[in-house]
Amino acid sequence: ALKEVGTKLDILNDEFVHIHKYNPIEYIKKRIKTPESIVKKLKRDNYEVTIENMVKYIKDIAGIRIVCSFTSDIYRLAEMIGKQNDLTVVSIKDYIKHPKASGYKSFHMQVSLPIFLSDRVVDTMVEIQIRTIAMDFWASLEHKIYYKFEGNNTSGSHKLNSAIAQAYYAKKQGLKGVTTETGAGQWGTALSMACSYFDLDCQVYMVKVSYEQKPFRREVMRTYGAQVTPSPSMNTEIGRKINAEFPGTTGSLGCAISEAVEAATTQEGYRYVLGSVLSQVLIHQTVIGLETKAALDKYGVKADMIIGCAGGGSNLGGLISPFAGEMLRGEADYEIIAVEPASCPSLTRGRYAYDYCDTGKICPLAKMYTLGSGFIPSANHAGGLRYHGMSSIVSQLYDDGYVKARSVEQTEVFKAAETFARVEGILPAPESSHAIKVAIDEALKCKETGEEKNIVFGLTGTGYFDMYAYQKYNDGEMSDYIPTDEE
Repeated sequence: ALKEVGTKLDILNDEFVHIHKYNPIEYIKKRIKTPESIVKKLKRDNYEVTIENMVKYIKDIAGIRIVCSFTSDIYRLAEMIGKQNDLTVVSIKDYIKHPKASGYKSFHMQVSLPIFLSDRVVDTMVEIQIRTIAMDFWASLEHKIYYKFEGNNTSGSHKLNSAIAQAYYAKKQGLKGVTTETGAGQWGTALSMACSYFDLDCQVYMVKVSYEQKPFRREVMRTYGAQVTPSPSMNTEIGRKINAEFPGTTGSLGCAISEAVEAATTQEGYRYVLGSVLSQVLIHQTVIGLETKAALDKYGVKADMIIGCAGGGSNLGGLISPFAGEMLRGEADYEIIAVEPASCPSLTRGRYAYDYCDTGKICPLAKMYTLGSGFIPSANHAGGLRYHGMSSIVSQLYDDGYVKARSVEQTEVFKAAETFARVEGILPAPESSHAIKVAIDEALKCKETGEEKNIVFGLTGTGYFDMYAYQKYNDGEMSDYIPTDEE
């Protein structure tokens, strides 16, 4: 049936060009409704899912979309199609003169035409939709994507939400300074900035691979007065032990945590502070979710899906907090997706168990999804997500089924980052780009199925200090690594 109608349209278009020296059709799209969409439509209209009901009630299984330049072309084509003797116009819906409440505009024709098979003739329904380019663009937006941007402060990320609070309490306690770890450098930058406000010494142990890949992030920390050390280092006992056990290691957040804890416990007047994983950090970061919810409520938007990158859980936990609260109280339902790197998949491939938060096994045990405290992730470019475990709160929500998880490979992540940068004008951090990747995937699914969804994701920060990673991607030198089960 689609071939028959397509041939007719080609002939009509050729005739029009011959007579009027003008081509009214920009392009034509054909589609067959998916079985999932057919079943969904039958259920929505309270029909039993049977072949008979499909034939009787679903009139748009076969569809053709004609896209024109001008509205006048739409009515001219519709008239030409209606004059074809070997098809019957069953119904017409003019959503151009009478748009839907949503603003949708299109001219719909239901036509029936005979299909000659070897043993019989079958009358088959085809839906023809005729639109202008502008109408088609509007109609293609089955989804709407919103993002919460946390990169408009000097530190470039959401981490300042917790850094300011922790530096304030450290100063109030009368401490000389604090020690910490950092992966990509966003947390270290935020804490060094916060400590400069309160005249506190700040000692940062930066994962070695990020220390080498992101020298400018390191220099921002030093500009704010922080002492930055690549981890594992030879400055601490645990650092020397890790270097001896894993010669040439590029480090991990677990290693850096161990060194920072040791540094705090061996210096009077110092305390260790953490930028993710722990519950108080997630409490500080709930401001992300509260602001997101307030903005959505202000504009009358109900989120269907909330997506966040997941390393230790600070951004994700903060973003989803008010929404997860509604789910736990039975007030609303959302689809929440945690996105992690395939090279460090603590949720999708980890085990829910008590484990050490650090590689040196100095910290207390925490119940979380973990790849094992001794796991050293590959040197991927999303340094802030290279952690073996996950927040206990996020882990519990995931284990109870309130949160789903996906792992993605970094080349696809940077492809999504490039798309986002070209559309929105913001260069996203590699960590944030994991959420962008899945948001785009979900939007494309909506486009395929016609399902309408409001998609919300967290844009945790900017990637202007991650140009080495973007260079590797642009030069085609970026690779993907997925650890084996043994690893």
